[in-house]
Amino acid sequence: MTNSPRHHADEVHEHDRGLSHDLKSMLSRRRALFVFGAAGATALAACSTAGSTASSSSSSTEAAGTTAETVSDGTCVAAAPQETAGPYPGDGSNGPNVLVESGIVRQDIRSSFGAYSGTAEGVATTIELNLQDLTKDCAAGAGMAVYLWHCDRDGEYSLYGQGITEQNYLRGVQVADSAGKVSFTSIFPACYSGRWPHIHFEVFDSLESAVAGEDARLTSQIAVPQDACTTVFAYDSGYANSVGNLSKVSLDSDNVFGDGWDAELATVSGEPATGMTISITIGVAEESANTQSAPSGPGGGGGQPPNGAPGR
Repeated sequence: MTNSPRHHADEVHEHDRGLSHDLKSMLSRRRALFVFGAAGATALAACSTAGSTASSSSSSTEAAGTTAETVSDGTCVAAAPQETAGPYPGDGSNGPNVLVESGIVRQDIRSSFGAYSGTAEGVATTIELNLQDLTKDCAAGAGMAVYLWHCDRDGEYSLYGQGITEQNYLRGVQVADSAGKVSFTSIFPACYSGRWPHIHFEVFDSLESAVAGEDARLTSQIAVPQDACTTVFAYDSGYANSVGNLSKVSLDSDNVFGDGWDAELATVSGEPATGMTISITIGVAEESANTQSAPSGPGGGGGQPPNGAPGR
């Protein structure tokens, strides 16, 4: 990875005008209780005649949560629970706001953009989210925008981690297509001390809302299956610390997933040598239903990334 300092200049560069400027040019979750509650009863009824959940593709490293399989036949999934964004969101709620930066709307998030340069190293991974709008009879979440971010191979978060405060890689926004799908080209996330390997994301009703960094309809996390993590961490020596960290944590003990993870456990396929694919179907309930429960465990800190700050 190569780093370069932030550019300093008096004039406003094109990439410093923010994503609102880009838009003008481009456009001239706790548990299934939310779904099975009053707000979701209608949606479930509407989907009672839908077909069975499509089976996920098989591979030597594949693992899946029963309610988080990729759904292609209209079957409703449980609502993804509201989770903490953690201390390193990069959305303006705790320090830097990458959402207003020109270039944040991108599919490949392995490299930094704008005023920064540098590329995150690790096992190539495609991250796919299929969105269902539970307020619209589980219809595809077409047009919804997803801001996704996760730690690097060392367990650090760009914009915050030691030595990478002037990097913004492994962060990006995509807009769901007509089938409600978004896809990111990234790397496999590490396992840092005290937390299960995970991916953060926020869902917005539109790209405009996303790039304003306001009114996220859902903030949640994706749990990565153990088998896939074990395979990747053994394959790439850069994940050496993750091997020990993973052996000391479980989904049950995790401060985020410990109260249940069915709607957050992804499916993983592929091989480290040729690339992994992390896939999950996300049920997006109405914003008012997404009430976060208190984190489990003492202090709710969720572990510490390598730099020693509390991590989520």
